[in-house]
This record gives sequence, structure tokens and C-alpha cells, in this order.
Amino acid sequence: MIRYALACAHEHTFEGWFGASGDFDDQASRGLLTCPVCGTAEVRKQIMAPAVAGTKRNSPDVTPQTRQMMMEALGEVRRHVEENFDYVGDSFAREARAIHEGRSEVREIYGEATSDEARKLVEDGIPVAALPDLPPAKRELN
Repeated sequence: MIRYALACAHEHTFEGWFGASGDFDDQASRGLLTCPVCGTAEVRKQIMAPAVAGTKRNSPDVTPQTRQMMMEALGEVRRHVEENFDYVGDSFAREARAIHEGRSEVREIYGEATSDEARKLVEDGIPVAALPDLPPAKRELN
């Protein structure tokens, strides 16, 4: 996967993940990329430094308190989705496509999809995101 820093014509910044370097150009030329803030399809890559793996650590250590806060926030996201969205099981890809194409009622859904199904949804400009796992219970930690 390749991660690009992106910006729209209105200078909203966000990132996009692509399976290959040509995928951005292909999706942009077909009008499949849109800004998550304003919806414009005028999206461009920003200048980025490559992330090169090395032996030196170049990021600060995350404290246990910060890690715990992040895990709790991810758990809240998952709980919100489970409590407020419709669970569609392994029909997720089919139902997401039907909603996007106007063949099914517009609503928030979640469920299961294979990585191939998720990739095809993204390639077709259908917005999807992976649901974070719940943080492990304290009793399950070492």
C-alpha cells in the first residue's frame, strides 16, 4: 500500500491509501477521488518525504497513558458504530454498492467484506473504512 498526502482545491488536507503508484492517477482521472470535507473532485498529491525504513527510531515513544487513551477512543468509535449503524453481515460490499448507486435506502451500515471486496469498493469511489477492533480487556493483557 502507498500512502499519499492529498489536498483539494479548497486546501483541505487528508491522506489516501492506494494499492499501486498508478492507482491515484487512475482514480483521479475517472473522478473517483473526492475531498472528505467539501466533496470536490479536484484532488492533488502534496509533496511528501518518503518513509524509508531504517534502524534509527525517528518517532517519539508513545506513553502507556497515551496508548490507553488511543485504545479507548478506538473502542468508543466501534461501540458508536455497533449501536447506531445497521449490521449487514457478509453482505456489506453488496449493500454499500447498492446504497451508493441509489438502489437501496441511504443509511449507515457495517459488516464484513473481504480485502478484495473492500479494494473494489474504494476503486469505484465508494467510501468505506475498516472498523477498529475493540481494545483487549485488561485481564487479557500480559
